[in-house]
Amino acid sequence: MSTSLHHRAIEHLGARIISGALPTGHVMLAEQLEDELKVSRSVVREAVRVLQSLGLVETIKRVGIRVLPPSRWNPFDPLVIRWRLAGEARGAQLRSLAELRSAVEPVAAELAAANAPQDIRRELLQVSLAMRAAGQAGNMAEFLQLDIQFHSLLLTGSGNEMFANLVGQVAETLTGRTVHGLMPDHPSETALQWHVDVAEAIAAGDSTGAREASSRIMRATITEMEASWQDQPRVFIPLRS
Repeated sequence: MSTSLHHRAIEHLGARIISGALPTGHVMLAEQLEDELKVSRSVVREAVRVLQSLGLVETIKRVGIRVLPPSRWNPFDPLVIRWRLAGEARGAQLRSLAELRSAVEPVAAELAAANAPQDIRRELLQVSLAMRAAGQAGNMAEFLQLDIQFHSLLLTGSGNEMFANLVGQVAETLTGRTVHGLMPDHPSETALQWHVDVAEAIAAGDSTGAREASSRIMRATITEMEASWQDQPRVFIPLRS
């Protein structure tokens, strides 16, 4: 199976489902997808398996492949996040992610100050200083990679494996903000210093200082982006019995 064809089929169908171009309840047939995407049945079958794992579709015997409602999607999957950030629901997705990060990252910083191994503490400080230099220089491509590395180290340094498994989601958030023009050309000096403050507090074992500095970053992030979601409705997921 061609990996590129497989990837193209997943991206094509996933993005259309998330955008609403293929609405809830829409039924597709495998043979129609073969013709539409110009791929083999095995590529379609594997793409559908991936979309099923994301909660986007279900296969029904003698009916076809049916699109599922947003309440069934896996909101933590990086692919779902990427597709939502590319569509009209971008603001709502940014809000959900910012609120999740504001709940998790300050606690992760506090835990990292108490628990992180020395190599992570050192690397986090080095990355924060490199971030500041890249931000001041306006090198946003380098800044993005360092920003992802910083927050990934923060989450993994907490010693909480559930926090560590949010690395992919945070990476998609930061990448999406950059790709869609939601990051300033030059990050503010204050925000750059706050990242250094987090790293220095973690290096010094200052749990309270680390948590407070991380909270400042997240509050500023929400303030910067809240205009993008002011008119976006919230999503209320029904409880399953």
